Amino acid sequence: MKFDRFGRLALRAGAVLAGLCVTAAAAAQTVQTVPGMPPVTNPHDMYSNAGFNMFSPAVKGALPRIYVPNLRSNDVYVIDPATFKVVDRFAVGRSPQHVVPAWDLKTLWVTNNAEGRNDGSLTPIDPMTGKPGKADPVDDPYNMYFTPDGKEAIVVAEAFARLDFRDPHTMALKSRLPAPECKGINHADFSIDGKYAIFTCEFGGKLVKIDMVNRKVLGYLQLNKRGMPQDIRVSPDGKVFYVADMMADGVYLIDGDSFKQVGFVKTGIGTHGLYPSRDGTKLYVANRGSNKVHGPRNGPGSVSVIDFATRSVVANWPIPGGGSPDMGNVTADGKWLWLSGRFDDVVYAFDTATGKVQIIKVGMEPHGLAVWPQPGRFSLGHTGIMR
Repeated sequence: MKFDRFGRLALRAGAVLAGLCVTAAAAAQTVQTVPGMPPVTNPHDMYSNAGFNMFSPAVKGALPRIYVPNLRSNDVYVIDPATFKVVDRFAVGRSPQHVVPAWDLKTLWVTNNAEGRNDGSLTPIDPMTGKPGKADPVDDPYNMYFTPDGKEAIVVAEAFARLDFRDPHTMALKSRLPAPECKGINHADFSIDGKYAIFTCEFGGKLVKIDMVNRKVLGYLQLNKRGMPQDIRVSPDGKVFYVADMMADGVYLIDGDSFKQVGFVKTGIGTHGLYPSRDGTKLYVANRGSNKVHGPRNGPGSVSVIDFATRSVVANWPIPGGGSPDMGNVTADGKWLWLSGRFDDVVYAFDTATGKVQIIKVGMEPHGLAVWPQPGRFSLGHTGIMR
């Protein structure tokens, strides 16, 4: 009996100790975000708040639509994803590049960078009506992101190798941050805690790391001098940044904290756009089918599917007859991957269960389309970096 009593006490003590260890481990894994950024509820999956149909109240009443900016016809086509048909189109500024959801999810911004000119602008779209508003004149808005606290928009002024921090509603200029060694600065993603961002430098084969707290350049990383890094997306646990490179035909793996290359995954010709699956387990990679900035029609474009856990390609979806998948996003239910067909004046809707594709005709040279509404609490920009 004496042995049993002490045995029970030992078991209880062991259970308490184990519980304390689990609590300590959980506390150690807590992500300390920058002030004003919503908390990371799952350190192993920063996309867990943007899962299947996890809509914010801010998007209630938003029309289910696909917004397609057409670079050469200076307009936006609007597609109903339920019917796969174009239901509207409207003119915007010159050279619309991307449709960007605002941090507060209440506006979609069309970035009209007016390639080679000085009359760039941002056209707001009301997602409740699907209609555009009056454009705001802005210097070279190739792309746009938002600070993790939502207090400022970050306009990517590609032609000037510069980031312009603006009021997220009025777009009034607040400050500028030059990144002189980042020629062709264009796409970005943020660390899990919001403390830094990594931008791609398309015309120099580099990356630039930006301190988002102190607003300064932390350094550059040369990938390949002949490379053309495009989209960038961080793994669910925040440890590895995946960087698409259209000349390397694959994605570089970058340790964000040390800012060093840790791997490379071959995908397909002209690797360009990157989009996590709705459950956060896979990464859809759009391979544009050409290593040229202006490629041919009906090229060998495809979509590769990377498993985040193994960092390997687990599927490849070709386009019958060829194509040029570029930029887009995944639907709220995870069933469709929508991508622009950059060189073919079409949009693709890939069935994520089978890889089969539907094709819809749009305007001239479609680029960064947005799927809306998207799940998530806030948007960090681009075509919907939702968290």
